[in-house]
Amino acid sequence: MTTEPKGDGSRRDFLYIATGGFATVGAGTAVWPFIDQMNPAADVLALSSLEVDISGIPEGHSLTVKWRGKPVFIRHRTAVEIQEARAASVADLRDPVRDQDRAQKPEWLIVVGICTHLGCIPLGQKDTDPKGDFGGFFCPCHGSHYDTAARVRKGPAPRNLEVPDYEFLTPTLIKIG
Repeated sequence: MTTEPKGDGSRRDFLYIATGGFATVGAGTAVWPFIDQMNPAADVLALSSLEVDISGIPEGHSLTVKWRGKPVFIRHRTAVEIQEARAASVADLRDPVRDQDRAQKPEWLIVVGICTHLGCIPLGQKDTDPKGDFGGFFCPCHGSHYDTAARVRKGPAPRNLEVPDYEFLTPTLIKIG
């Protein structure tokens, strides 16, 4: 029966722990570039949000901006448009949402301008565009009609126009996304 000297066990334990530590750091160093490359690129991050100055949009007019490759309609609604949107019976809507839940400030309607039926771009941004039976937006491809709160009221579209995440940074500057 042989016995080990007392100092060898603690030295061997240290070597195992040190080797394991170096292996862990080495594996982390080798794997990190693969993990880091999954982060979004700088150009993608730049497109994730958009700041828009809305001070130049007179009441009753609209602006279309491009955000994440999609058109976003920004409409400065009139008092009549707001009143029409709020007067609609929510129970009669295909996708029932109150106007107050679609616009942070009643005078500003901000929606993604893509029809929820087949992805067409509805008309209604220009003064000369047809606005449909409810005074909002009209998709001529398949006949979807949206009201002044961009809620679907008639036609094949199953849902209202999408409201993107946005916030008012100042009374005349919004950040979309």
